[in-house]
Amino acid sequence: MAATPLMNEFPELAYLTREDLEDILNDPAYFQSIFHSLRQVKELYQAQAELGMANEAIAQTNLSLQDRLYELRTETKEAFDNAKSMESRWKDLEREQREVYQRFDPQFLLLRLRHATTAQDDASEALASSFVQSSPSSSLVNDASDVDEFIREFRELRKIYHKRLMWGDRWTSGQVSWEDG
Repeated sequence: MAATPLMNEFPELAYLTREDLEDILNDPAYFQSIFHSLRQVKELYQAQAELGMANEAIAQTNLSLQDRLYELRTETKEAFDNAKSMESRWKDLEREQREVYQRFDPQFLLLRLRHATTAQDDASEALASSFVQSSPSSSLVNDASDVDEFIREFRELRKIYHKRLMWGDRWTSGQVSWEDG
């Protein structure tokens, strides 16, 4: 029989006659028996079986690690949630710290000084108005002790006012410097 591509590819079939080859094509059971006896098919089935066993071994290994993986996943989630909670707490603490330190910020302190100066001016003016309005209209001269008390109080209020005004002026002209730490 002449060498054909079929015979070159499958030398195990070289002993079969043409009638046998036709029978293989016509009889599915005969085809299956010949097909499964071929070396390439046996090697393919052997490789498939080995891959199946290797896959089974990997699956068993994975199953044996599954519980530990779930534990690690839970621990990781708890650690992540804890980190997120701490991050949120950190932001809250930073905000609180800024609020606390804001009271010591030079601009905030200058603003408080200006408000205190204005409040001091208002307090001294209110005292003066109160003194003028409380004096009886019939008497031209107030009692000397009342006048002395008014002068002492008014003088103290104005002294504080002018000190604050002077500190504010120095501050805005750059004569006051703040050092951290």
